[in-house]
Amino acid sequence: MTSKKRKTLAIDTAVGTNAEKPADPFAPANLRLSQSFADTTAVMKLITTVPVRKPNSQDFVRVHAGSGFCENFPLIQLKDDDEQYVVAAKLVPELASEIVSVTLHLATNKQGVVFLWPVRLPGTDGKDFDAWRSAREAAELAKEKWVRLKWNKSLGAYDIYQAANQTTEPEWPADMDYWDLIKIAFRDHIIQELDHPVVNRLRGLI
Repeated sequence: MTSKKRKTLAIDTAVGTNAEKPADPFAPANLRLSQSFADTTAVMKLITTVPVRKPNSQDFVRVHAGSGFCENFPLIQLKDDDEQYVVAAKLVPELASEIVSVTLHLATNKQGVVFLWPVRLPGTDGKDFDAWRSAREAAELAKEKWVRLKWNKSLGAYDIYQAANQTTEPEWPADMDYWDLIKIAFRDHIIQELDHPVVNRLRGLI
C-alpha cells in the first residue's frame, strides 16, 4: 500500500470513530446552570378557586388573625348540592326565612389550600347551639394555633384538637386582599335579584 493510500485510510478511520462517539453527558455545556435560571424560576401561584366550606375533619387549619380578613354575610346554603350563595343586602328582608348568618373566615390548611370557612352566628332571636358555639371557639383559637375539628355526635358539638407541632406559620396570599378572594369564591354564587334560579327553586317555581 502506498503512502498516499495509507494516509487516506487513516483519515477515513478517524472520521468514522469520531462520528460514532456518543455525546459526553458530563460535558460542561450539558450541565452548566443557565444564566437565565433565575428568570425561569420567578413564578407566582395564581389563586383561581376559593372553596367555601368547613375544615376537613382530618386537616389542621389556621384562620387569618387580621381584622380585615373576616366579615359577616347572609348566605343561602343548598345542603343537597353542598353549595353556598351570598345574598345581596337589599334582598335580605324578602329572603329572611331562607338565609343563615355566618362569619366567613379566611382559612388555610397545612397543604396551603386557602378557603373561606363559614361559621354560624346566633340567630336574630338569640337562639344558639353548641355546634355553632364550638365552631366559633375553634375559629378563634385557630387565629393562634393549628387546630383540627371533629364532629362529636353524642356531644352535639365539635371536638377541637391542637397540633403537636405549632412551629410552622401559615402562608397567606400576598397579592390579594379579602374582598378579592370573596369575588373569586362567589363569582357564580351571588343572588342579586329575586328571579335568581336558586330563589325560584326554593319557592317551587322550577
